[in-house]
Amino acid sequence: MTGAYVPHAAALGLGLGLGLLLVLSSTTPRPARSENGPQNTRRIRRLLDEAGHHRLPVSAVFMSTIGCAALAFIVVYAITAALPVGLCLAVFAGLVPWGTLRWQVGRRRRQLAEVWPDVIDHLRSAVRSGLALPEGLTELGSTGPEPLREPFAEFGSDWRAGVPMGQSLDRLKVRLADPVGDRIVLALRMTRELGGTDLGRLLDTLADVLRENARTRSELEARQSWTVNGAKLAVAAPWIVVLLLSSRPEGAAAYHSVTGMAVLSAGLGVSLVCYYLMLRIGALPPEERVLA
Repeated sequence: MTGAYVPHAAALGLGLGLGLLLVLSSTTPRPARSENGPQNTRRIRRLLDEAGHHRLPVSAVFMSTIGCAALAFIVVYAITAALPVGLCLAVFAGLVPWGTLRWQVGRRRRQLAEVWPDVIDHLRSAVRSGLALPEGLTELGSTGPEPLREPFAEFGSDWRAGVPMGQSLDRLKVRLADPVGDRIVLALRMTRELGGTDLGRLLDTLADVLRENARTRSELEARQSWTVNGAKLAVAAPWIVVLLLSSRPEGAAAYHSVTGMAVLSAGLGVSLVCYYLMLRIGALPPEERVLA
């Protein structure tokens, strides 16, 4: 009879322990949820917008990364039959979409830096001719520089559809996705909300500052290109040699050994770290976006 009560006692003890655990968990403060996932997604979305790919989903970046890595692995393995070499070069191939995206961001910023003073000149002329600020911005959709006509045309569509000025300017800032565009939109919004009367003088000063900044930054980027190209050549050269060596059967067999894999792993780590450090050392201070 005593043994019959053992399961009941065990169940009672287990239920009591579970109840105490639930009570304790209800009174213990929960840790904050990690925002790494959404934060990383927002960072990639911002990178796509700054590169001019507003309609491209974030998943396209990951799909292109996997596709480039898989394609490089298949091609290298078909040529060399060396699995470790294929994996190492697949890592570099997977970084190509990210490097291309950042290159497109830099190219777009340089293109826009050349036309922003013209945008301000158009806007200043429109304001001095008596047009309201929304009408001057809308005209840029048809008479402004070609790279920026679409965002300003969409601003005009929002304004004609009855969207409030502040919300229309916020949408314009998102579509422009540029540090200079952020500053211009913020200046226009402050001038409209605070009722300033010196908009023409503000635009004159801003145009002069942008022209000087673009001229100085173009000179620095021309000098920086030597560092960037040198870093790319220093990283690519050893792996071209590895690819040529592994195309021979004895070379592929050597990289399949434990020593060969260790050498490739060490070389991969050193290449990635050194390339990152060289780019960081030679990089110019990035232009920060305002309230983006």
